[in-house]
Amino acid sequence: MLDNRPELPPEIARRRTFAIISHPDAGKTTLTEKFLLFGGAIQMAGQVRAKGEARRTRSDFMAMEKDRGISVSASAMSFDFKEFRFNLVDTPGHSDFSEDTYRTLTAVDAAIMVIDGAKGVESQTQKLFEVCRMRDLPILTFCNKMDRESRDTFEIIDEIQENLAIDVTPASWPIGVGRDFMGCYDILRDRLELMDRADRNKVAESIEINGLDDPKLAEYVPEDQLNKLREELEMARELLPPLDRDAMLEGSLTPIWFGSAINSFGVKELMEGIAAYGPQPQIQTATPRQILPEEKKVSGFVFKVQANMDPKHRDRVAFVRMASGHFKRGMKLTHVRSKKQMAITNPVMFLASDRELAEEAWAGDIMGIPNHGQLRIGDTLTEGEALRVSGIPSFAPELLQGVRAGDPLKSKHLEKALMQFAEEGAAKVFKPAFGSGFIVGVVGALQFEVLASRIELEYGLPVRFEPSQFTSARWVSGEKPAVEKFEDANKQHIAHDHDGDIVYLTRLQWDIDRVARDYPEVALTATKEMMV
Repeated sequence: MLDNRPELPPEIARRRTFAIISHPDAGKTTLTEKFLLFGGAIQMAGQVRAKGEARRTRSDFMAMEKDRGISVSASAMSFDFKEFRFNLVDTPGHSDFSEDTYRTLTAVDAAIMVIDGAKGVESQTQKLFEVCRMRDLPILTFCNKMDRESRDTFEIIDEIQENLAIDVTPASWPIGVGRDFMGCYDILRDRLELMDRADRNKVAESIEINGLDDPKLAEYVPEDQLNKLREELEMARELLPPLDRDAMLEGSLTPIWFGSAINSFGVKELMEGIAAYGPQPQIQTATPRQILPEEKKVSGFVFKVQANMDPKHRDRVAFVRMASGHFKRGMKLTHVRSKKQMAITNPVMFLASDRELAEEAWAGDIMGIPNHGQLRIGDTLTEGEALRVSGIPSFAPELLQGVRAGDPLKSKHLEKALMQFAEEGAAKVFKPAFGSGFIVGVVGALQFEVLASRIELEYGLPVRFEPSQFTSARWVSGEKPAVEKFEDANKQHIAHDHDGDIVYLTRLQWDIDRVARDYPEVALTATKEMMV
């Protein structure tokens, strides 16, 4: 963030790594598609619910996502735009997948917040936004669906300022609303951008003008709309702060663009904004020291693991955010947790759902490393130095259920499937000290459905989830003798997670308060760092 940092090597400086956050249905998947379209990664944007197999959305590729029209697993896509390389990490907008999203946000340098022009700031946007705030992530805002009946522009801006406690500066200003929406005035570059309603995949027409008093404006904009535009912009300039890049990079100011992703309108301006104002690859917090992107030695960390991306191969792909250096395919990197060397021979980059072998990657890039479970969320890979990227959390699940295989003889297979999901971070799996079976914990109820359908699809195992007597789980820490004494006294509540750490399963808040009272030397926590 500071200006006295050295200039980054050009290959690193041209990278922009960001995530898109939004409430479900605000148009995130459509916006992602249009990014790929403008970046030349796909020739034809597949409408999310288009007809025919030929035009399935390219970024949602799990069967369940296609059925429900939601993005369940965060996938990463890289594409070039002008002289920049964009690394876009897609996050699930559905509240039931907030943990995955939270971890994804540890791997990006900025976030794009998509807001629906009619609905404004919704609950899920607010939650995700708070996560960005905790990390001081720079935020760029895109107000979508301006071609439908939307609210007054000042109202939308006020709502963002009030609900999210962040200053807003308009980068563009909408002309007309709903059916009369005809385009935007580009404030940053004094241009008129007109929308083409006829062809959704066509880039909008851009007309260079000389400020708001240019008589040329009247040729394109009807008089009443033009007067309204001049009036509103005058008010906006008096009431709202100008674009200050430093304030944006510190996370206290967000520029807002208006547009309609489905009509490809306003998307290119947003992309130009990311290129011009978005942050370059940032410093990563780690122990025992920070990692600077310009360091010569390569390092990176795993922020997501996804199993069975290709149903024909039982593979797990670890998504790695490169933190420093210039990686070349075939390099040997040290897996810090196990102190073993790993030769990275088949790393992949993702162009939507197509993957290709990555011959090289630079700090800021996201690459996938196929492996058989050696890599876990929170792992750091380096050229030898024992660095550990910190701050990737694991949360206590809010919903717990027991799980059994439909066929009791297949319980070993079930164990394998569950361990795989636990390592992927898709669910918490607890093995109670007493009795057989497993208890699965998730953050949102929809995840039980996703798990059951994935276990059946990927392992051919019908399973059933059943209610559990427990309602929450806490990790147990403290001095060994104290923890052992606590375990002995509370055997029916004790379980272990997939890392072997001790977990206390509780029925009521009262249980947690009782432990705090009776065992002061034992700590119960609702999160644990994803580190070993």
